[in-house]
Amino acid sequence: MKQRAGGPRPAAQECQTMFIRRSAAVAAAILLSSPALLQGAGAADKPTDPQIAHIAYTAGVIDINAAKQAQKQAQNKDVKAFAEDMLRDHEAVNKQALALVKKLNVTPEDNDTSKALSKQASDKLAELDKLSGAAFDKAYVVNEVAYHKAVNGALETQLIPSANNAELKSLLQTGLKIFQGHQQHAEHVAAELK
Repeated sequence: MKQRAGGPRPAAQECQTMFIRRSAAVAAAILLSSPALLQGAGAADKPTDPQIAHIAYTAGVIDINAAKQAQKQAQNKDVKAFAEDMLRDHEAVNKQALALVKKLNVTPEDNDTSKALSKQASDKLAELDKLSGAAFDKAYVVNEVAYHKAVNGALETQLIPSANNAELKSLLQTGLKIFQGHQQHAEHVAAELK
């Protein structure tokens, strides 16, 4: 065991704490540092509807993949139930998004934000895959809190205000309400794991 102020701390717990802090920082940094999502970005940096559709869809896929991983690796019944909710809700919202872009004859446009999100999510899944038991449960849920905070902030401050199509804007607003509930649910589960 490593020594720290206040007594011994298992190396696994120390590693988990560093992982959780880095996860929260990275999720926020990627979503909020992209030129397309910066608050106060100029009109030239404003994402287009096809880019917004791709960012929103990508964010949903990321949480679907994380939920699938949690279904396989989580030990805590509340964490497993939370992952089931994430899978169900994000698949439903992404299904609506695909139906909308088909109806509008819009092709979602890949962009730097969605690429960065995908890359970071892949790295995050690999990191989570190295954890097990209670360490995985806590890291997954804390990451979900941070991820939903970042996504909700991006929806509120950039994606919804930048959307030009009323139906896209409405879908994003509906998604925001659902994802705010996810954030609260994740915060509740995280508090129970302490």
